[in-house]
Amino acid sequence: MEWFSTLSLALGTAWTSGINLYATVAVLGLLQRFGATKLPGGLDVLDNWWIIGVAAFLYAIEFFADKIPYVDSVWDAVHTFIRIPAGAVVAYAATNQMDAGVATVATLLGGGLAFSSHGTKAAVRAGVNLSPEPVSNWILSIVEDIIAFVGTILAVFAPILIAIVLVIFTIFFFWFAPKIFRAFRRLFRVFRPQKV
Repeated sequence: MEWFSTLSLALGTAWTSGINLYATVAVLGLLQRFGATKLPGGLDVLDNWWIIGVAAFLYAIEFFADKIPYVDSVWDAVHTFIRIPAGAVVAYAATNQMDAGVATVATLLGGGLAFSSHGTKAAVRAGVNLSPEPVSNWILSIVEDIIAFVGTILAVFAPILIAIVLVIFTIFFFWFAPKIFRAFRRLFRVFRPQKV
């Protein structure tokens, strides 16, 4: 059953990395640093105080950037090139001592989960930014942080529960993604210059 725990941790933390990479890394590092868990594979390096400190510092910046409408969307756009590869790296690091085939599949799935959680977050944020008041943005940001913290803790301590969360999220994503794609297509059609 250890393989299932490792795989759940790998995929769960890849998913939370797509939502908030820095919170995920800081929580994992602190959990190992204070002896609450022994992280699998190459994740044990995260208990280094420098890594924890940098992750916490970047989380603090993201915490404030996420509360400002449109700044959050720019932050998400930039982090498309950070969160998704990092999700794949986290999944690989957790499984790199398992069979090479398992590690490869976990890396691919981890990147896909980071992509889907990051893409969902960015799309929802873009929609919320259209509202005139900032309160919904703050609430959404806090909910995202809670999901990242709780999801990381579940990935470490409740492998079956995080696996269920991932299955539910994946079903939701495949239902939600086409609707978002169509909405963005309609939006771009409205703003596209008309031919004379």
